[in-house]
Amino acid sequence: MPTNDQALEVEDLAGLDALDVPVPAAPTRLRRVWSATWPQAAAVGVALALWQIVAWTHWKPSYVLPGPGASLGRLASDIANGRLVHAAATTMRRVVVGYGVAVVVGVVLGLVVSRSRVVRTAIGSLITGLQTMPTIAWFPLAIVLFGLTETAILFVVVLGAAPAIANGLISGVDHIPPLWLRAGRVLGARGLSTYRHIVLPAALPGFVAGLKQGWAFAWRSLMAGELIVIIAARPALGVNLQLARENSDAPGLVATMVAILFIGIVIDALFFARIETAIRRRWGLSAR
Repeated sequence: MPTNDQALEVEDLAGLDALDVPVPAAPTRLRRVWSATWPQAAAVGVALALWQIVAWTHWKPSYVLPGPGASLGRLASDIANGRLVHAAATTMRRVVVGYGVAVVVGVVLGLVVSRSRVVRTAIGSLITGLQTMPTIAWFPLAIVLFGLTETAILFVVVLGAAPAIANGLISGVDHIPPLWLRAGRVLGARGLSTYRHIVLPAALPGFVAGLKQGWAFAWRSLMAGELIVIIAARPALGVNLQLARENSDAPGLVATMVAILFIGIVIDALFFARIETAIRRRWGLSAR
C-alpha cells in the first residue's frame, strides 16, 4: 500500500503530465476575420429584414417610410454621382477639426483638474454640468456670437466633446493606485516625467473611454449644427437631411441617415475598438 509521500509524488507527476497536453493551433487569419464579421453581417441582415417587414405592413405609406430597396438604391445613386461623397467630405473635415480641438482642450483641462484640489473644487462640477447640457441649447448663443459660420459649428462641437474627454481623463487619474505614484517618485519620476511615464499610461483605459464618448458627442453636435447652421455652397450630411425633409424626399432622407450611421460604426471599428483591444492586451485582459 503506498504511503502518503508516494501518493503526493504520483499526483505531482500527474500534474506534470498534464503539461504535455497538445495546445490547439491558432486559428487562421481567414477564420478570425469570419468570426469577427459574421455576427455583424447577421445583425445587418436581421435589421434589413425587420425594416422590409415594416414596409410590407404599410404602417406608413412608401413616400413617408420607404423600404430598404428604395433607400439603399438611392444611397448607391448618391454615392455614384458624388453628391453624398462631397457632403461627407465636408462633414468629416468639420468633425476632425472640432474633435481635434476638443481633445487638446479636454486633456489640458482634465490634467489640471485631476492634479489640483483647488481647481477641482472650483470647476469640477461645472465640467459635468457642461457635459450634461443638451447640444442644441448652445446653438442660439453660437449663432449670436459667430453668425451662420463654420466657427459657430466648431464652437458647439468643442463644447459638446471637450467635457466628456476631460471627465474621462479625470476618472482615469482618480483610479490610479497611490502605490504606483509612490513607486514612480522612488524611481525618480518628477514633474512632466510623472505624467508621461505613470499618470497617462495608468489612466489610459479611462482616458480612451472619455475619447470614445467625446467622439460620440462631437458627431451628434455636428449633425445638430449642420441641420441648423446651413452655409451656402457647402453641402454636408446634415444639410442633405434638412433639404430632404423640406422636399419630402423620404428615400434621400433615409439614405443620408444610413450613411451617417455607417460612418459612426466605421470610425468606432477602425479606431476606438482597436485601441481598446490593444489596451486590454497590454493589461493582460485579453488573449487575442
